[in-house]
Order: sequence, then C-alpha cells, then structure tokens
Amino acid sequence: MSPSRFSLKRQLLLWLLLPQVVLWLAGAVFSYRLAGRYANEAVDATLLQATRSLARQVKPMGNGLLIDFPRAAQDVLEADPSDKLLYTVSSPPGQFILGNRNLPSPPAMPASPPLGQAQFYDGEIESDGARAVSPVRVAALYLQFGENPRAQQTMLVQVARSSANRELLARRLLIDTMLPLSVLIVLMSMIVWAGVGAGLAPIARLRRLVEGRKPNDLRPIELDAAPQELRSLAQAINDLLEAVSHNVEAQRRFISDAAHQLRTPLAGLKSQSELALAEAPPGPLTMRLARVHEGASRSAHLVNQLLALARTEPESLQRQTPVRFDLGRLAREVTAELVPRALQQNVDLGYDGPDSDPECTSPSQLDDRHGARPETDDADGAPGRPVAVVGIPLLLREALVNLIDNALRYAGRGARVTVQVHEAGDHAELVVTDNGPGVPEALREQVFERFFRATHEGNGCGLGLAIVKEIVERHGGRIGLSTARPRGLRVSIQLPLAA
Repeated sequence: MSPSRFSLKRQLLLWLLLPQVVLWLAGAVFSYRLAGRYANEAVDATLLQATRSLARQVKPMGNGLLIDFPRAAQDVLEADPSDKLLYTVSSPPGQFILGNRNLPSPPAMPASPPLGQAQFYDGEIESDGARAVSPVRVAALYLQFGENPRAQQTMLVQVARSSANRELLARRLLIDTMLPLSVLIVLMSMIVWAGVGAGLAPIARLRRLVEGRKPNDLRPIELDAAPQELRSLAQAINDLLEAVSHNVEAQRRFISDAAHQLRTPLAGLKSQSELALAEAPPGPLTMRLARVHEGASRSAHLVNQLLALARTEPESLQRQTPVRFDLGRLAREVTAELVPRALQQNVDLGYDGPDSDPECTSPSQLDDRHGARPETDDADGAPGRPVAVVGIPLLLREALVNLIDNALRYAGRGARVTVQVHEAGDHAELVVTDNGPGVPEALREQVFERFFRATHEGNGCGLGLAIVKEIVERHGGRIGLSTARPRGLRVSIQLPLAA
C-alpha cells in the first residue's frame, strides 16, 4: 500500500474484522459438518430400525427362508414417494431374493462379515431406469440362518433412503445455527467500527487542530483528553513548535532591531541627498545624486514596511488593547493626510463615505503612542451614522496607508483613487478603488505574499499588501481583490461591526 493511501482506521478494521469473517467461515464449515453428522445419525437410526423390522419378516424354515412380507408392509415402506425406503434381501449376499436389484453393495464384502451389526455407507442408485443417479444412504445387516449349526447360511438385508432429505436437514440445521451467529457477527462488526472510530477520534481532533492553524500560529497544541500515546505525540509537536517559535522570534528581533538601526542613517542619507540635489548644478553629478536619493527613499520605505510588519506580529499585538472607533473617520483622516502627495503625483484622491459621529472617539485621540494630534471637526459640521469597529487604530491606519500608497504608486499619473467606507450586513467595508492597470486575476492570490511584486514598475518592495492582509486577519476580517468598472483595481476589506 502506498504511503498516500495508508489509513490507520482501515488497517485496524482489517485486522479486527477479517479474523471475524475467517472465524465465521470456519464456524460455517464446522457447523455444516456437525449438522451432517447429526442428520446421518438420525437417518441411520431410522434405517437400522427398518432393517431389523425387514429382517424379522424373513424367517428361516429348514434349510430355506419363509418370506412373510405382505403388500401392506410394502406400502408402508413406500408410502412417501419423495423419501421412500428401498430394500433388498439377498442370500447368500449378492444373490437377489426380494426388493430392489439396484441397491449398491457394501463397500467391501468380507469373508466373515460381522453378524447382527449394521453397516452404514453412502452410494448411488439409478432413478427408475433413467441415466440420472441419486445419492442414497444405505444400512446393511448380515444375518445367519439354518437348522444345522455347522452349515449356517448368510443373509444380507439392505435398506436405503435418499440423501436429499438428509442434506435438507443438514442445511436447515446449518441455517438455524449460522443465522444467529451471523447476526452476532454483524452486531460485533458494527461495535468494532464504532469503537475504532471513537478510538481514533482524538487523532482526528489533533489533525483538525493542526490543519486549521495558520502558518504563523505557533501556539502549543492542547490535547489533554487524548490517550497517552497521542499526548506524547502532541508534546513532541509542541516541542517542535516551541523551537520554531524561538527561531522565528530571534529572526523577528533581528529584523526589527536592524530596521530601527537603519532608519536614522537612511533618513539622514535621504535628507542629505535632497539638499545636494537642490544645490548641485545640472549635469552627470545631479543624475548620480538622483539615483542615490531614489535608492535611499526605497530603502527607507522598506525599513518602514519591515517595522510595520513587526508591529503586526502576535507578540506586538498583545501589548496593544483593541478599542472601539469610527472606521469612517479614520479613513477620512488618512485620505486627507495623503492628499498633498496625491497632488504631487497628479492623482485625484478622494473619500466617499458617511460623516463622523462626534460622540464616537476619534482614532487620532485614542492614544498618544498612536501618533495623537488635535482633533479636527468635520468639514460640514454635520455628524452622520458612524461605522464603528473594534480594533487597533494604529494598525488599521497602517493598512489603509499601504492600500492608498499602492494605488498612488501603480495607478499612474492622472489616475483617480477613491476611498469608501460603508456597512455591508454585519460587516464594515473599507474599499480603495483606482482606475489604473489593475492586477491580473492569476496573480491576485500571490500579491499577498511577502516580497512578491506583480509588476516591475514603481519602487515598491512587495510588502504592502502582505502587511495589509496580516493586519486585517488579526482583526478577524478578510481582504479581496476584484476588477473595478470600467477598469482598474478594487481592494475590499471587511471587518466585523462593533456590537
């Protein structure tokens, strides 16, 4: 059996049910033979009685025999046409005197046969002169007669009966014996099936616990109610998960520390290159400075993305408390912050959603650690229905910034980018739509992988959508890409509404 088709349940059922089937077949053979023996004993007792009764009708007279066998006695023997008794009297044995000439002789004709003891054997007899033969059971009895003790003669009395009724009796005994046994075997098989399923249920639970996990979920497996063997397996898996978690944490700390260390010098390099570009005269040196500035900007963007990715890890999330806030207000604030950049790139960036509710806390006021700044009133001063969610505003702000940043980078100059927030059933939906080239449908799953880029245009690093997906999934939501109408890309984020 190939490893891909190996099944522990199938193996257990095979080893438990196959012996039952073998034992059932062996029991059927044994029961059939036992039933045949009992049926033979019953038939033999009848034949012996009939043989002795027939022998009493043949009476010695001098040196001859007087046969007192009236027609009524013959009718009694042959009363049942389907199971009539056949008889033969011969003296000496083999010389026919009375009855049926076709009865088979005993298997061996001894020189001095046992007298007064019946001999039973199986044979065949032709049916009414036809070529068809029928199996019969025969009883043979040797008797001596004669007045002179020294000159005794031997007489053979044979009585036969068809074996059909004997076989019928054996089959009925077999059925009566095997039917309850078969029911017991079926019930036992059902119990074994249920027992194997119940015994393997912890393995199925362990499989579901492992299969249902996300790749970055390294929490230990809890399987306290499992048998000792599975607890040992779960402990081995937990040890492996712990070792992997330590390695991942070490790598994460290294990336975070490296990003923090690189952030300041890259910011200095970027600012110095900007100053040099502003002061340098046009020429080859200016082109080289522009490339240095572009590389510094890309490196700074990558460092910021790595830091944002580090903030989405579970260990970082445990240090932040989710709060209730208005997703619409957050979207308006982030959109307003990025409008100057959109104008520089000649992109029409706008917001389309409900006004904020003054009674709902502003995301920018939640925590000074989240980049607090004075709250600004709505443009029209008319509050509307808030789209309240529960989460970490800093992370959701980072997700929205990444979505708008992607749209500004890849939609192209002169494009139109729209941010929308609305309720969709029991979810809040945040949508960023652009009329740029979009993403091919075949690549829409891969773009959420880290460092994957669907195009070589622009100066992105392939982490934006991966960060957005991590943040959305940490908040119990989902993200999807679709084609905008008439052209472009539509990115939709769905988050559970606050109760």
